[in-house]
Amino acid sequence: MARSGRGRFLLNAMLMAGLPVLLCGIDVGWAATQGSLAVTVAGLTPGGVVPQENASCVPDGRGHATDGPNVSPAISWSAGPTGTASYAIITHDTDVPSVFTSANQEGKTLPADLRRIDFYHWVLVDVPATTKGLPAGADSNGVVANGKPLGPTNYGVRGANSFTPGAHGGYDGPCPPWNDERVHHYHFTVYALDIARLAVSGNFGGPDALRAMQGHILASGEVVGVYSLNPTVRKSLGLQ
Repeated sequence: MARSGRGRFLLNAMLMAGLPVLLCGIDVGWAATQGSLAVTVAGLTPGGVVPQENASCVPDGRGHATDGPNVSPAISWSAGPTGTASYAIITHDTDVPSVFTSANQEGKTLPADLRRIDFYHWVLVDVPATTKGLPAGADSNGVVANGKPLGPTNYGVRGANSFTPGAHGGYDGPCPPWNDERVHHYHFTVYALDIARLAVSGNFGGPDALRAMQGHILASGEVVGVYSLNPTVRKSLGLQ
């Protein structure tokens, strides 16, 4: 069975006992009562398909997948309200299967009605208040076999995404199972915070960052895109 290197990282992550870093368990509904940011992701219209340039897995032409460009998208946002001291970017997939043993397995499918959980693709916090966007490739410019390092960068602090938990920092793009019957939805969310530094460090992940944000969100906004590697689902999206 053909499987990309990125797919192996994803499979390892999902097979970890208890899936500890994938279950968000955080109710971020409280953010909806705050102000709004206008968020733009280059090449992605709201509800549209995430460009393959930003995916870590792309179709291999044989119904399976291979490593993709994995370029972090250009993302920008409107200025936060008075008191904004930093921004945070969280990108997550809300449609990752809760049972992953049949993923990317020949002759098997993951049914659309299978219970789904959150999977984090980008966790970047402590983005300076003077920053209103990042250019394409700022936080990823390809698949890195052992993951990008966690910690401070010139544009914020990288948290761990859900690819091989605790090992991959920064952005890694969509890589849903190629036998998944469900369209995956990717939420590119930006938060304006009233603190310059979140109380997180080390290999913190998306749920850790969201917990640390509680009580500090002044505004937020997001763009949601879709993606699939399943040939049948891709056809329904108008893709080859």
